[in-house]
Amino acid sequence: MRKIPPAAFVLGCLLVFGLPFLSASAAYRFADFKAHPPIHIYGSVSPSPKGMSPAEIKKIYHLPAKGGHGTIALIGAYDDPTIEHDLNVFSAAFGLSACTSKNKCFEKHKMTAATKADTGWSEEMSLDVEWSHAIAPNAKILLVEAKTPSGANLMKAVDYARKRADVVAVSMSWGGAEFSDEAKYDSHFTGSHAIAFFASSGDDGAGASWPAASPYVVAVGGTSLSLSASGALVSEKAWNGSGGGVSAYEKEPAYQARYVIPKAGGFRAIPDVAYDADPQSGFSVYLSPKRNSKNGWYVFGGTSAGAPQWAAIRSLGLSAANPVFYADKASDLHTQFFRDIASGSNGSCAYFCTARKHYDYVTGLGSPLTVNF
Repeated sequence: MRKIPPAAFVLGCLLVFGLPFLSASAAYRFADFKAHPPIHIYGSVSPSPKGMSPAEIKKIYHLPAKGGHGTIALIGAYDDPTIEHDLNVFSAAFGLSACTSKNKCFEKHKMTAATKADTGWSEEMSLDVEWSHAIAPNAKILLVEAKTPSGANLMKAVDYARKRADVVAVSMSWGGAEFSDEAKYDSHFTGSHAIAFFASSGDDGAGASWPAASPYVVAVGGTSLSLSASGALVSEKAWNGSGGGVSAYEKEPAYQARYVIPKAGGFRAIPDVAYDADPQSGFSVYLSPKRNSKNGWYVFGGTSAGAPQWAAIRSLGLSAANPVFYADKASDLHTQFFRDIASGSNGSCAYFCTARKHYDYVTGLGSPLTVNF
């Protein structure tokens, strides 16, 4: 993900520490927004999978082997011309059911017919499509490709997805700096039917980003997994790249006010939840020739891995949403819903950069231990 522009970053820091707003940043607005996918490649191409497998991550997060309802919509930019082929290679490698346009499991919708391809965004969309299918193999996958990663074009793609009655979850594995008029665009993250929106919190450490900062979006932060030689989970801590903090512009939503998040100051705190994002415990992804003209298996990490997998969790249980998350975490049964991440940090800003019990600005409420919230 692109670094936050200096003015917006300073404003966010001033807000976090309870200092006045910086009026100069008001010049940065929606018209200036351009999204970037927070994705990292670990190691080099391989002829076979060498990252996390679907079975391994499902064991760690207590996810079922099968399941899924409705359609998971994945929002990207530009075109991934080989995505359906790559998904089929991935599915075959891990024993997943085929997901094709022919069997109506997979659908790609270009917002503009003449959409050019882009290597970076193709890598992101491959991660999103392959791993949402891995987590919820019975769900349908809808990939919506915006013409460009501008705010206007991405919102058109989001609108297309949210207006479809079959869509139960929308994943946005991208983000950028907050902007002064962002609250005007929160209506894009609502629907006339039961639908939830998920966005990556960013990979640059402490700092808020949009659309994760919207109170109508589930912001997904990052963790780092430590595994034994046999693949068993040893520990999970905050990933040092996980985005998080206090929004400069979005007011605190009711579900967070009821939970009582320390030091939020009446503004939106992010992230809400977390998921493995460390490239060293990253995910196996198959790519046709896109990167250095080599096809094969890569290991991807970043908070962009968590957004589509949380969207798939929504498809599995049809209950994952922010109001429910915070109520679950406040209950006496909270250990049934989340693994509380209480170690690790994403910067040097003391309280706001340190994972701790209950809620923190690095991993939110924690990582999933169920699909039923």
